[in-house]
Formats: sequence, structure tokens, C-alpha cells
Amino acid sequence: MSGEVLPLRLASLMRKKLKTGRLSILTIGVILSLVLFTGCTRELIFFPGTIQEEVDKTIDRGFDGTIVYINRSGTSSFYSAGWKNREKQVPADPHSLFKIASISKLYIAAATTKLIADQSLSLDNTLTELLPDLAKGIEYSDQITLRMLLQHRSGIPDFIDAYPWDSPFTDNSDTYTLVMGQPADFRPDKKHKYSNTNYWLIGEILDRTLSYSHHQYIQNEILHPLRLNNTHSLLSEVDIEDVMSGYNKGYEPDIKGNDFIHPGGSMVATAEDVGIFLRALIDGTLFSDDEQAIYSSVYKYEHTGWLPGYSSIARYHSDIDAVVVQFVNTSSNELFWLQLEQVYNRIVKALEKEQSNN
Repeated sequence: MSGEVLPLRLASLMRKKLKTGRLSILTIGVILSLVLFTGCTRELIFFPGTIQEEVDKTIDRGFDGTIVYINRSGTSSFYSAGWKNREKQVPADPHSLFKIASISKLYIAAATTKLIADQSLSLDNTLTELLPDLAKGIEYSDQITLRMLLQHRSGIPDFIDAYPWDSPFTDNSDTYTLVMGQPADFRPDKKHKYSNTNYWLIGEILDRTLSYSHHQYIQNEILHPLRLNNTHSLLSEVDIEDVMSGYNKGYEPDIKGNDFIHPGGSMVATAEDVGIFLRALIDGTLFSDDEQAIYSSVYKYEHTGWLPGYSSIARYHSDIDAVVVQFVNTSSNELFWLQLEQVYNRIVKALEKEQSNN
């Protein structure tokens, strides 16, 4: 990361893992208690207003700023509330750049798909074959395949569990120290467990297969053909003033200058660009028929993202043929993530209500 270094207090808050919003048993227990004893059932029952009304309500929930992009029936709509920059009182701009965190994994998976289709890679290649030097320090590397990495079935521990948010890495190779020599969480292909290490390794695999940066490949093969001019591989590629500020509950300063450089979590984009990409991923614009079949067999068509100060959701809803992208420049604990999901669901319900009334 670049910019200010996260102090120890914030670092301790950040050790919640760069995950996809999965809730712990303790959190679920707390949620059930809230529902049963505090009347929160009213919030869980969907009586949505308009989309803009639902977006406006996010500020009352303690969100600093919210951006929503919706694409349906060939029409795009933009909504926003709150602040792009809280200190300077700059209103949220639906066209701001945003750190999309793990939504970046969709782009990595798409790039990998294209290299598999042209036979530069195979889903059955093992980690030992692809990264022989790194494989020596990874348990079961001779059994872990590219398919397992893509699908989070490798059993390789998540380096984020030990990531030093108080002294963030500025070189991707520094991650080696968190990956090498760690015992596997389980034997390969026996379970599914989300691990950012999988996509960090895929980034390394792509770089070596291409003999140049996978970031450039994504630009050439995905971003340029789709005219995604507001999507970038790294924060360092953009004017920081164009990026929405980021805030973490319990830590007041803007932390947008902190750069997460690792594959599968480093990208910056507008909500519209993410929506266009997701639509292209689904409708065949991005892939040939063979590529579409490969991608459909290994990964998904939606993702969430989390980084300090940045929470995002991007999904396609086939029943209403709508892409909905939600960016919130606030992060916190698992209960806060539940609120993010609840808001997203209310926005989708409001969209369904609008469509049924037309």
C-alpha cells in the first residue's frame, strides 16, 4: 500500500479477513437475538420505497457514502447518497473510482479462462508444474490444480489471516513470507474455503505463462475490447482525487491512499464499468462459446469485495435481467456486512417493485 500507514489500532480491526461476507456462528446468534428481542423483524421484511429512497436511507444506517448502478433492459441508472469525501463535504459521485477489492477476482478468472481456451494453460495443470519454485513451500502442491485454485478448493491457507495491515506490503513478492511453509487447511478438493492466496498464486501463474504482467493482458483482452476506460489494475495508475474516500468504523481518517497491490484484490473502477463487465461476462460479449463453457464450469457471475474503507457487491439477477452494483465507502465488522447485504436486497426489491408497476 502507498500513502499513510495504518496504525496498530486499525490494523487490529482489519484482521477480520478479506472475505465474501460469510457470517460466523457467533454473529448469526447475535442476529437471531436482534430479530427475536428488539423488533428488527420490521427491517428484515421488505417494504421498499423507491430505489433512491432506499439509497438515501443508507446514510441513517451510518454509511459514509453509497453508489448504486443498475443496468436493465439496455438502460443504465445511477444513484448516490452521502459523501465522496466526508472531511471536505464533497457529495458522493456515482462516477467516482472505487477500490473494488475481491471483485477483481472475476477479471482474473476471465483472463485465466482465455489462456485455458488457447491452450496456454490447462485446468489440470498442478501447482508443482506451474510454479515449481513456490510449490516447494506449499503442502500438497503436486495435487493442487489450477481448477482448484480458481474454485477455492486448494486447501491453501489465506495469507490475509496474517497480513500486516500496520505495515502493508509494497512489493507483491513480500507475500511469499506469509504463504510458504504453512500447513494446509485440508487436503486438495475435499472442501471449499475462500482464500485470497489462491488468486495471488493465479496472478503469479499468469505472469509466468505470459512472460509479462497479467495486468497488461487484462487491459488488452478484456478492458480495451469492452471500452472499460474507467477500470484500472492498481491504485497507483489513477489520480487519487478521482477515487472515493474510504472510512473504517472506529478510525476517523480517510484511508483511500492505502494501496492493496495483490492479484485478485487490487483493481479500481467505476460502478458503471463493473456493471458493463459483469453484463459482458454473462451475455457472451466477452467470451467465445468455448470460453463461456470453460468459465461457467469453474467460476461464478457475481462477487463481493472488501478492503479497509471499501465494501462492494456486484450481482446479476436473471429473473429481472438486471445487473446491480453497490459501492459503500465504509467498512466494519460482520454485523455491518449484514447491513450492506440487507440494503442491497432492499434495493433489488425496490427495482422489482418498479418493474412490476410499469
